[in-house]
Amino acid sequence: MITMTLAEIAAVVGGELRGANPDDVVVAPPVADSRLAEPGSLFVADGPGHNFAEDAVRRGAVAVLASRPLPDLPTIVAPPAPDRDIDASVVAFGRLAHVVASRLVDASVIAITGSSGKTSTKDMLAQVLAGAGPTVAPQASLNDELGVPLTVVRADEETRFLVLEMGARGVGHIRYLCDLVPPDIAVVLNVGLAHVGEFGSREATARAKGELVEALLDDGLAVLNADDPLVRGMSDRSSAPTVLVGEAEDAAVRAEKVWLDEGGRPSFALATPQGQAEVRLRFVGRHHVSNALAAAAVGLAVGMELGEVAERLSAAVPLSPWRMAVTERPDGVTIINDAYNANPDSMRAALQALPTIAKGRRTWAVLGEMLELGPASAREHEAIGRLVAELGVSRLVVVGEGARAIERGARSGGQMGEEPVVVPDADHALRLLRREVRPGDVVLVKSSRDAGLRYLGDALCAQTAASEGEA
Repeated sequence: MITMTLAEIAAVVGGELRGANPDDVVVAPPVADSRLAEPGSLFVADGPGHNFAEDAVRRGAVAVLASRPLPDLPTIVAPPAPDRDIDASVVAFGRLAHVVASRLVDASVIAITGSSGKTSTKDMLAQVLAGAGPTVAPQASLNDELGVPLTVVRADEETRFLVLEMGARGVGHIRYLCDLVPPDIAVVLNVGLAHVGEFGSREATARAKGELVEALLDDGLAVLNADDPLVRGMSDRSSAPTVLVGEAEDAAVRAEKVWLDEGGRPSFALATPQGQAEVRLRFVGRHHVSNALAAAAVGLAVGMELGEVAERLSAAVPLSPWRMAVTERPDGVTIINDAYNANPDSMRAALQALPTIAKGRRTWAVLGEMLELGPASAREHEAIGRLVAELGVSRLVVVGEGARAIERGARSGGQMGEEPVVVPDADHALRLLRREVRPGDVVLVKSSRDAGLRYLGDALCAQTAASEGEA
């Protein structure tokens, strides 16, 4: 965190200081969750967050960056932002992040986007780059107009690598984020069906994701997935050089001889212009190979040796919860909690990993709704159900009416070991699983975040043999 006085911050954001000492200094990273406020921090009140401003100050925040005056609280009141569909306080906070980023003269900014895999790639890349210098990366999945600035302001003069996730809900969103923090390296992982209900098509999604490549200067670098035609085609959207990664023959950073161990963790030969090295990932699922290749390409681009990149990739561990998190319970039940979010691509990846992890044991797929798919929703949910049947999953539990099409797809996809079940919510699913899951079973829990199944996964992980047999 680069320390600044409240007067400096107010001047940067164009805000009005009320009820605060202008000489007070922000010495701790700004936060948008009052529970994370600490002495010397700045609390950014985003919409409903204004209701928690008093709590943040009580915990030590020196002031609140707000969209409106807050009586009796030290406040920087942000100027109106009528041209944005986000709170004025968030727009103002973006200005602060822009100034902080401009002061990071020795830091390289690496921005990652894609329909899926951003957070896992960020976790890998942060651990790789830590071997080359002080690195700042997002906590959890901070990737929007508020989340990106929250990551930026954690950097300071010592930071050498600033890793950012950049998400989008529509055209122009990534361009806005890049205006705040221009990238030196742009990483585009894939273009899938996530948020297709908002974008309208994969092609429209590609246009929005490609804004990251367009933001590069001539001396920047685009790291593009050679195995995704829509991503590969983004090389024409910038004059910056491109590095293709993937399993395609012309990929400069390529995976060869990919195989999965008994836990579903991939290993591969990392083939590069500098030579080859073996990588053994600690992340579960074959889909993480492409994420690892992107991280490797960035490490090599900033001057790391191939051997160190491979070694640090092999040592990297998942840092963010609810993403193919595998827990072995004392009673022999294995829980795979991958319910942070879901789209058709990530749902298929998780289901395809299930039989590899199970190794012939009885399998459960506990699946909730994939949100933001628009008119494609019923079709995509049914396709997932057919895949469940094709993979021979033993038990299917569909949670919520919004996901019922998965059950229809499973029934049309072929004979299953046991009848699919639809339950109304996570509580009903938990009671069913507690009754019927047996020692040795492998249970995958997967849904979009707002379906809430990640908490079902947590409850199943916490369960012990002593609590089995509940009626």
